[in-house]
Amino acid sequence: MTKFLDLGRQYRSIQASVDEAVRAVIEAQAFVGGPFVERFEEEFAAFVGRPHCVGVGNGTDAIEIALESLALPPGSEVIVPANTFIATSEAVTRAGHQVVFCDCDPETFTISAETVRPHLTERTRALIPVHLYGQPCEMGPLMDLTREWDLRVIEDCAQAHGAADVGRTAGTFGDLATFSFYPGKNLGAYGDAGAIVTGEQALADRCRMIANHGRIDKHDHLFEGRNSRLDGLQAAILSAKLPHLERWTEARRWVASEYRRALDGVDDLVLPAERPGVQHVYHLFVVRSSRRDELRLHLGERGIQTGIHYPVALPDLKAYAHLAWPATQMSASRYAGQILSLPMGEHLSPEDIDQVVSAVRDF
Repeated sequence: MTKFLDLGRQYRSIQASVDEAVRAVIEAQAFVGGPFVERFEEEFAAFVGRPHCVGVGNGTDAIEIALESLALPPGSEVIVPANTFIATSEAVTRAGHQVVFCDCDPETFTISAETVRPHLTERTRALIPVHLYGQPCEMGPLMDLTREWDLRVIEDCAQAHGAADVGRTAGTFGDLATFSFYPGKNLGAYGDAGAIVTGEQALADRCRMIANHGRIDKHDHLFEGRNSRLDGLQAAILSAKLPHLERWTEARRWVASEYRRALDGVDDLVLPAERPGVQHVYHLFVVRSSRRDELRLHLGERGIQTGIHYPVALPDLKAYAHLAWPATQMSASRYAGQILSLPMGEHLSPEDIDQVVSAVRDF
């Protein structure tokens, strides 16, 4: 079988350092907060290129806490992509704001200034660009637009660890940026984990307090917060993995180049576009085909695992039926039945890639 993702193989390749990291946390009994969390926060802030990093319980909490830290007026409109995981939009609603769905480019799958502009109103207060599948949005024009409209920006980098737009790292453009370390991410923990990065000390302090019960001292609380803290075990595991991320990213980019070389021009298959000057980290390699379901069945019969990210555009979900959003007008809705994620990761060998390519071409 050609696995979609193989975390077991990844673990075995770095087993000694991961096992030592776990042992060190247990021996130190530093399970919540403490030196291992502080170390990872410092390392990840340096990796992204921002001075402040706040570890939290997961990537969804990261978005919600980041929104709360901005203290937007209740019921503010916040623009999010129509094609992404529900975590981005549900965080907006749970923070007390109004979701506004924005379409994505059918080739890059990311939003742009052109797709955002029609949705701007006097109630718009923030934008959450998602660097989807590992490719950063074209942030220059987006940031120009947000300055024009005086909007706050939270970059959703859940799938874009180490991605860059014209030499600038994803996560360094907005007021804040959020990351998920869900196990399947390019940098994944062995459970839920997340982080917020920012260039502003005041925002970092506010996020840290929100995530830790509004605490200013052990039994002194400035306001009601929540419990969303990165635990020591996950932090230590992430520190053990972080030095390998660049190598794993290059492997992913090599897999993507092999797919492109071998699948270019095959029938109606549409390959993902990589914008010039972008460091795409290929969390996912998403193709489009008018015969997606048949192709997926064919690949499964050949022992090739695939995924769909995402089978239903957000405006089409039952969770958002009450918004009566005209989703059918969006390319995100039109292409939801065509997108297919091929196996992607540093675990793939040349033989694995040949198997995928041969099966696709045979179909």
